[in-house]
Amino acid sequence: MKNILRSSLMAFVLVSTGCVSAGKYKELEKDNNQCKADLAACQTRVAELESKLGIASSEKTKLQGSVDEMQKALDELRQRKQEAEKRLAEFRELTAKFKELIDAGKLTVKVVRGRMMIALSTDVLFSSGSAALSTEGKLAIRDVAGLLKQLKGRNYQIEGHTDSIPIKSSQYPSNWELASARAMSVLNTMIASGVPDTQISAASYGSTQPVTENKTAEGRTANRRIAIVIVPDLSQLPGFDELNRLSQ
Repeated sequence: MKNILRSSLMAFVLVSTGCVSAGKYKELEKDNNQCKADLAACQTRVAELESKLGIASSEKTKLQGSVDEMQKALDELRQRKQEAEKRLAEFRELTAKFKELIDAGKLTVKVVRGRMMIALSTDVLFSSGSAALSTEGKLAIRDVAGLLKQLKGRNYQIEGHTDSIPIKSSQYPSNWELASARAMSVLNTMIASGVPDTQISAASYGSTQPVTENKTAEGRTANRRIAIVIVPDLSQLPGFDELNRLSQ
């Protein structure tokens, strides 16, 4: 811009002093105006390029962010797949270990609410209204405990469940107490059979979690059960590290 102004002033001086003719001055003025137009066009183009560069830089940042998010999601998906494959392998292992007892009709191995569990009918383990294990029941629990001891690093919760028919006695005021007492009987027998007491706990659910309706005798039999749940290891789940940090 300074060069253009300097050129205009010089042209004016030259005309004034008679160094150039009026025609030559007009040519210089025309050239000067063209230079101004070219400069303005260049400045506009520079502004456009700077704007596009800024947009490109912003789009690049957004694209990189999207790539990072996709990579993170892909890593989590791989981890979930590995965890699912691991759980499937564990279920097959558990089913294989208990095959003889399953075939004998003494228990079932299933997945309920995302947890692997071994379910035993309390009609096999206990007399009606009692929390004392029968002779057959003690043998069944000892067999189960012997197999569970072979699974290293696992924790177990013994759950007591009843049907919906209420019980009310001096010893068991409700189904909650009966289910709790039965779970504790199984727990104590498992500990006596060598399951570490640091890996086992007991809980009572009473009649609140039936596996089927209580309208028939068969349904009530299915609902009267002891469930030995393999407690999930949350540290193996995707996102556990972040969750652990947030809880500290």
